[in-house]
Amino acid sequence: MRLIVGISGSTGAIYGVRLLEVLREHSAVETHLVISKAAESIIAWETPYTVDGVRRLASTWYPVQDIGAELSSGSFPAAGMVIAPCSVKTLASIASGVCDNLLARAADVTLKERRRLVLLVREAPLHLVHIRNMASVTEMGAVVVPPVPAFYNHPQSVDDIVNHTVGRVLDLFGIDVGLVKRWEGMRQPSAP
Repeated sequence: MRLIVGISGSTGAIYGVRLLEVLREHSAVETHLVISKAAESIIAWETPYTVDGVRRLASTWYPVQDIGAELSSGSFPAAGMVIAPCSVKTLASIASGVCDNLLARAADVTLKERRRLVLLVREAPLHLVHIRNMASVTEMGAVVVPPVPAFYNHPQSVDDIVNHTVGRVLDLFGIDVGLVKRWEGMRQPSAP
């Protein structure tokens, strides 16, 4: 299986990094990475990783300005694409069809080929244009997954929260790597 992973310039770069780490451990998935220029700065600011270190987590990486890369064509076979995190700028580019870099073009190709596109839109609060852009990409077939933490699994750390979100994203591609503590309902204690 091939999966395209994009990291755009929004807080939450750790979601994309952790996704790559998990997929690297899951040897059946080949990852193709595109990092925006803004994301390069965010990775250095928010995480202990270097951009080169993040690139090494992927099977293959591409410069964001390489608009002629193989990812820019529908003939490049892939199961889909995840952008984690997805900035509202990247969201707007995808929603409007403005493919001025490889990240937006790969997302556009994913949609036109009717493949799964998952966007971890990282912004709050939202104004009307953000909401309209999310509606627009959803109507095109994308899945918008704001990285909202779950608490039914009683996370003990930020890593637990990140892992749960990454696991749920992978669920959308039929990949279960054991990161998600599944909801089992609110069971009442049995009477003696």
